[in-house]
Amino acid sequence: MRISMISEHASPLAALGGVDAGGQNVHVAALSAALAARGHRVTVYTRRDSPDLPARVAAGERFEVVHVDAGPPTQVPKDSLLPYMAQLARGVAADWGQEPPDLVHGHFWMSGLASLEAARAGTGSGYPVPVVQTFHALGSVKRRHQGAQDTSPAERSWLEPAVGRTADRIIATCSDEVFELKALGVPGTKISVAPCGVNLELFTPEGPAERRTRRHRIATVGRLVPRKGVDLAIRALRELKDGGLDDVELLVVGGSSGPDGLAVDPEARRLTALAAELGVADQVVLRGQVPQAQMPALLRGVDAVVCAPWYEPFGIVPLEAMACGVPVVAAAVGGLIDTVVHGKTGLHVPPQDPAALAGALAELLARPELARQLGRAGRRRVCARYSWERVAAETEKAYQLARAAVDAALDPVEGQAL
Repeated sequence: MRISMISEHASPLAALGGVDAGGQNVHVAALSAALAARGHRVTVYTRRDSPDLPARVAAGERFEVVHVDAGPPTQVPKDSLLPYMAQLARGVAADWGQEPPDLVHGHFWMSGLASLEAARAGTGSGYPVPVVQTFHALGSVKRRHQGAQDTSPAERSWLEPAVGRTADRIIATCSDEVFELKALGVPGTKISVAPCGVNLELFTPEGPAERRTRRHRIATVGRLVPRKGVDLAIRALRELKDGGLDDVELLVVGGSSGPDGLAVDPEARRLTALAAELGVADQVVLRGQVPQAQMPALLRGVDAVVCAPWYEPFGIVPLEAMACGVPVVAAAVGGLIDTVVHGKTGLHVPPQDPAALAGALAELLARPELARQLGRAGRRRVCARYSWERVAAETEKAYQLARAAVDAALDPVEGQAL
């Protein structure tokens, strides 16, 4: 099958940890590689955000990335990209020429708009191009939790549900998202579930581990944005200190890239000020972006990974930690409810509750055998459920259902859409 992926702001080639670079980049890259390994030919279309980028990059066997001119060739915040989606769609359709793919898969709501438009424009063969959509995050959920701080364009409130209702198949990444999609008017009959995955060959319990400078080390990993709840981990650190656990280091991984890096990152500066205010500045280490190849050693060197977002559409970091045999303390929200099993592979805490977070961490730090038990169970869980090979197979099933839906909508005699 010839598959076109559209990921307008999240290039599979991007460095991770910045404001707009995170789980979606990993997902698109790993899923594309896994589908290519199953014999499909995958092309990922993403927006050119630098004039130095080549038009095409071979990312692997049967897997390439195409940079499309859509708006200025510079970094643009993802919430400002909507005006360029029509141009992106035209660029994708032009690259298809008279040979459109067997299927187009949009990632994020704006890519869904471009996918639908490209599919309409690129039907040179006379056969409609099926459109599959993965949202990765929903605007309705974002507005619910961020309120006035939500920077999404106003048009998202009606365009995103329209993408969900118009696409031939929707792939949700967790059970919580299925309920949210249905609330937006997306028929449940056209929703499949295929989670994010983890690289089980890279993330393993065996291998070197970073040396720690204190008796205990915990970590948070991800983009430095307020909704990720890193400030809650810092507040929990103060709670631990008040409870007598003061030999604990918090490693914060993620943040802005570039020559000035964390020094100009507004969230990094806010977190640094908070740590100083709470009297734990000497226990908090902001590491900035860490290459993925170095992440397994970093994870193996911690007692627990904290994932305390206000909300989380899925979250790949818990899978990476579990794959390394490290227990996870997670807020009971979104996809984290599916991936982390309370009392089996980690501990759930209520969202935005630093005292509960501190209590869970204190339990793990005081009971190392429990932590090891949770870590071993976490590794078994990700091996059984979250390999990219399995995720690709489930995605492939969704593709087949999308193509079947398009075939069923065609007149078998005339070959025209009914």
